[in-house]
Amino acid sequence: MIDFGFDKIALIGAVALIVIGPEKLPRVARTVGHLIGKAQRYVADVKAEVNRSIELEELKKMKTQFEDAAHDVQQTVHNEIHQTGAELEKSWQGDAALPAGSGEHEGWTPPPPEYKHPKKNWRLKRGAMPQWYKQRNGVRTRAQSGAARVARFRPPRASA
Repeated sequence: MIDFGFDKIALIGAVALIVIGPEKLPRVARTVGHLIGKAQRYVADVKAEVNRSIELEELKKMKTQFEDAAHDVQQTVHNEIHQTGAELEKSWQGDAALPAGSGEHEGWTPPPPEYKHPKKNWRLKRGAMPQWYKQRNGVRTRAQSGAARVARFRPPRASA
C-alpha cells in the first residue's frame, strides 16, 4: 500500500497550489475529498459483502454437518428400536411356547391406566381472584342481561 507521510502530502499540496491555482484549489480539494470518501465507502461495502458471503458459506457448512448428525442419530434410534422390537417379538414367541403354569409371568402387573388431563375449571379460577383485582381490571362479577346493561348506561331523559 502507498505510504503517505506528512512531507509527501505537503509536496503534493504545493504542486497542486502551483498547477491549479489558489482560486480553484478549495473546490478541487472538496471534490477530491468527496471522491475519496465514496471510494472508502465502496471498499467498506465490498468488505462487508465478502464477510457476509464467507459467513453464509460457514453457516451452510454447519447446517449440512447438523443435518448429517441428525440423520445419523435418526438412523441409530431407528436401528435400536427395530432391534429391540425384534428381540421383544422373539422373547414373546419364546414365552408363548411355555406351559401356562411355568411361573414365568407370576410377577407381572398390568400397566397403569392412561393419563387423563384434569379439566380446567375457569369458574374456580375466577373465584380465586381477589375482589379488588376484579374491580380494578373491570371483571364483571354479576350477570346482567343485555337490556339491563343498555338501560344502565342510557342517559336520563330530559323532562318535556
